[in-house]
Parts: sequence; C-alpha cells; structure tokens
Amino acid sequence: MSQTASRLLELLSLLQGRRDWPGNELAGRLEVSGRTIRRDVDRLRQLGYPVESLTGPAGGYRLRAGSAMPPLLLDDDEAIAIGVGLRTAARVSVTGIEETAVRALVKLEQVLPAHLRRRLAALSSVMVALPVTGPTVDPQLLTAIAAACRDSECLRFGYQSRDGKGSRRDVEPHSLVNTGRRWYLVAWDRGREDWRTFRMDRMATPASTGVRFTPRKLPAKDAATYVKRSITTAPSRFETRVTLHAPASEVAGRVPGHWGTIEPVDERTCEYRAGDDDLRWLALRIVMLGVDFEVSEPPELVEHLRELGLRLTRGVVTRGPA
Repeated sequence: MSQTASRLLELLSLLQGRRDWPGNELAGRLEVSGRTIRRDVDRLRQLGYPVESLTGPAGGYRLRAGSAMPPLLLDDDEAIAIGVGLRTAARVSVTGIEETAVRALVKLEQVLPAHLRRRLAALSSVMVALPVTGPTVDPQLLTAIAAACRDSECLRFGYQSRDGKGSRRDVEPHSLVNTGRRWYLVAWDRGREDWRTFRMDRMATPASTGVRFTPRKLPAKDAATYVKRSITTAPSRFETRVTLHAPASEVAGRVPGHWGTIEPVDERTCEYRAGDDDLRWLALRIVMLGVDFEVSEPPELVEHLRELGLRLTRGVVTRGPA
C-alpha cells in the first residue's frame, strides 16, 4: 500500500471516530501539513465520502452522519492482486491464516462486479497453495511486535536459542521479515549491545516495556538483507565445503540464499559452502543440486551421503520388458 493510500485510510478512521476535527489537529495526528490534509479531504470526497468543512477560526472537518459509505473501490488489477494474495496466504506461516483468508475472500467477492467475480472464480478453481510446514506464528504476536516496531517501543520477551537454552531479552525492535518458512524479528539487543535476529517461533510472551527509543541505523541495506546475511553466516554445528562439477552460473540459480553460497573455482567447477545442525539435511541439499560432487569437509557428511545413496537405490524398482 502506498504512503498516500495508507494516510487516507488513517484519516478516514479518525473522521469516523469523532464528530468534529480541527484541521490543525488532524495535521498533527498524521504528521503532515494543513495543505496535505486539505488535499487528502478532496481525495476522499472524490471517492464518495461525504466530508464536510467546518467554519470557524481554525476550521475543521466532519464526516456527515447517517450517510452510506461507498463500496470498495478497486480496479481490475487491484482486485485480482488481492484475490491471488488471499488464495496464497496459506504459505505465510501464520497460525489460522488460511481460514481467515478464505473468509476475507468471500467478503471481497460479494462486493465485486460480476465480471471481476468471474475472473476471480476462474483463478480460485485452479489455484492450490501448499501450506508451509514447520512452526507458525500467532497473528496477535505479529501485530503486537509490528506496533512496537512502528512506535519505537522496547520489547521484553523470553527466547530459546538453537541449543535449547532460555534467556530473557530486552530489545529495540526494528523490523519483521518473512522468508516464507519462518518469521524473524530484527532488533537491537540492549543487554548484548548489538544487532540480533530472532526467530519468532522461539519467542515467548513478548510485551512492550513502555520505554521509547531513538531508532538506530541498521548495518545493512535493509532488514531483509540483514536477515539473509545472518542466516547464511550464523555458526552451525556442521560446516560443509563441496566441490561441484558444474559451472557456478549453472548451479547458482538452484541454491536459495538460506541454503549457502556458490563460488566459482574455474569454468567447469565451483565450490558450495553451507552450514546446518543436521547432516542429513545437508546431504539431501547437496543431492538436490543435481550435479556430480566431491566432499571436502566435514568427513561425517560422506557417511550420510552413502546411506542416502543406498536408500535411494533400494527404492528403485527395475522393471523388465513388458
């Protein structure tokens, strides 16, 4: 959503919540100029919202009482984008999101014109979204942490590290990042005096402390870049180096950012570096690259690959000629 559209929704919400609003008070609440408020009110009127101007020394605005609100105004592309987003919501790893998205989609279809309903129905009849496996995050948790990020309020929560150790954290929250499978909070850890990435499914009872802070500059281009770097460089129980017998340009597209890195060795080979706490998962990832390889380290990985190869061989059924 654009900044202007978001501000219009907030302005409309304010006008619905109180009978009369002085113009300068609206400008202060939305942190914009009085001229911007006048332009936004004109936009709301163009959309069909009956906003009246009030006379007086300071002037002001009022949403006419008892008036029917106009229907949801979406162009074709916007409606289809929302429909597709709701249909694929099951992949966002939020608890209960699929059922909630279906309810929202039904409401959306009820207010769309017939030709858009037909287009959306065609998509719905053939689209299937695979649900995300693994831990999910409660939507109330997401919104509470998002509010703390927006309002620059410190958070306190329990946290369980990868090795199962528990601790209490007091942080300055910066951003939420979703990688598809997991949600992460990027925050400044006040106790450790450094930036940290927290998996949200490992957080317990986060609560705002009421303490405000001045946002710090993130040591990365953006929060997504910081999380990607944290995931790929975090120390793991096992670190692997594998020589792949294929050009780096051929293999790079098969390796998601959180799987590891590909570095060219020469025109025909490259090196794959990755880390994980599970050697079985590392072995499977290497096989999934679909090229010949040689393991440099760790030596324990070789045995897991050998077991995987035997298991795959036993699963192959050789059929003779019919």
